[in-house]
Amino acid sequence: MKFNKAKCKVLYLGWGNPQHPYRLEDEGIESSPVEKDLGILVDEKLDMSHQCALAAQKTNRILGCIKSNDVASRSRKVILPLYSALVTPHLEYSVQPQCPQYKTWSC
Repeated sequence: MKFNKAKCKVLYLGWGNPQHPYRLEDEGIESSPVEKDLGILVDEKLDMSHQCALAAQKTNRILGCIKSNDVASRSRKVILPLYSALVTPHLEYSVQPQCPQYKTWSC
């Protein structure tokens, strides 16, 4: 299996990191301010705001589809199961990396 050097990136973590240049053989590896690992966006300050913003965008799109005319009935017994099945998992997925023991936005 060949190793693709072009896909390699460096994510410098923490404050005051000297950010030394890294190289693979003769090629330098470029740095990246945000990377996705295991489906979670992590930035250089270990801040999850990118992940939360992405989850909010996704849930807003889903809510827009639920509220649109595509849903045949706007009754409560139709909307609540749709919300529970489609929206809640995205919000829970973004909260758990923040504070997994409490499932809240702030620890």
